[in-house]
Amino acid sequence: MNPLTASPLRPLVFSALFHVAAVLPLVTGLALVLAQTFQLSSGYVLQSLAVFAGLLLALLPFLPQHRPLQRFGPANGVTLLRAGIAALAAGLIGRPEPPPGLAWTLAALAGVALILDGVDGWLARRGGWQSPFGARFDMEVDAFFILTLAALVHQADKAGGWVLLSGALRYGFVALGYLLPWLRQPLPLRWRRQAVCVIQTTVLALCLIPPLAPPWSTLLAAGALALLTLSFTADTVWLARHAPPAR
Repeated sequence: MNPLTASPLRPLVFSALFHVAAVLPLVTGLALVLAQTFQLSSGYVLQSLAVFAGLLLALLPFLPQHRPLQRFGPANGVTLLRAGIAALAAGLIGRPEPPPGLAWTLAALAGVALILDGVDGWLARRGGWQSPFGARFDMEVDAFFILTLAALVHQADKAGGWVLLSGALRYGFVALGYLLPWLRQPLPLRWRRQAVCVIQTTVLALCLIPPLAPPWSTLLAAGALALLTLSFTADTVWLARHAPPAR
């Protein structure tokens, strides 16, 4: 039997599907509006929806971690909206340079995503919707959005290929954890991580707007990457100091 359709999980799966069914038309509609307004090809809409579906499929195996809660919850619903915004941005990767108006729109959408990032955490704490799945969902959407924005900044020639490290650092950290198990220890809560994530997203979004060109966009992106590297270094040092003794 599929563990996602087992009887105890069935209400949670149906609740998650209900939220997806509510958000999907909104993401599709926004993609169509952007395509029509800025004369993008139909491939943009398909690429955005494919990325959105890929994000959800990648996170589906972790849904059981939301139990014992049996409803997807409003906090995860807001995170789902943020995943849709990230997918709309990812639909532009590999496409011709967008017109200036689209760059401004993308920066505005990034601002909306940042506001929603604060809203979903507030809803989770206030309504008792916190869960390991919710934390992972939030973290993965943040990481993917940063990687997407970094790719678009590089695509727009606002910074060199090194800017992709802004999004790749987190995935490299996770991959290294499979080789070094002590890196997979739980970390204490630090507001520093959230602040660095907000700074990283804000800077990369600003780098996309037309008035900000090299060398200023390069310097800003480099500064944000330096902060992110310091944050990862601080966490790595903490994990190394608290690693269990080797057998």
